Amino acid sequence: MFTGLIEERGTVLSLTDLGDSVRLTIRGPVVTSDAKHGDSIAVNGCCLTVIDPTADSFSADVMRESLERTSLGDLKTGDEVNLERAMAAGARMGGHIVQGHVDGTATVLDRTPSEHWEIFRFTLPAKLSRYLVEKGSITVDGTSLTVVEAADDWFSVSLIPTTIADTVLGARNPGDRVNLEVDVIAKYVARLLEKGSHQWAISIPVSG
Repeated sequence: MFTGLIEERGTVLSLTDLGDSVRLTIRGPVVTSDAKHGDSIAVNGCCLTVIDPTADSFSADVMRESLERTSLGDLKTGDEVNLERAMAAGARMGGHIVQGHVDGTATVLDRTPSEHWEIFRFTLPAKLSRYLVEKGSITVDGTSLTVVEAADDWFSVSLIPTTIADTVLGARNPGDRVNLEVDVIAKYVARLLEKGSHQWAISIPVSG
């Protein structure tokens, strides 16, 4: 499990085509400071398994399905990525519950700067629209953000200067693709409601 608080921006050192997968090698001295083989690190919001960690880099295999369903398939050598280690038991939950399972991708529509923040607007896949609400949580490229507006086919978030500077979102421009993960609690609630309202009915005995 992750929190959506990015620990550092890493750099893609290489991509090796393995046929049905790609091996990514990423430089990230903060997240590899205590990384072991088999640990989990989120890369732009995608949970990947660490192999061959060194003092300042690690590798991870990305299967074909993940390349096709996420923006990891767009990566090139030299690109920067958001990195976060899996949350340790007992650690403070600073963002929200993030699984590292990407639900879909979106495209940056526009950026509207203000004096102390910037509004980012993204497309919203139809299958995910019911999970977003104003002031709810959304994960964009692994970053825990609060929804400002949620329309049927787009949503917006407000980024403070720190988030813009410390994550790859600051380099995202209109037309760029990003990974989305919706709030898992919203998904569970929707699933329960799909089971039918009769399961929620309360039977009240009548005496007389």
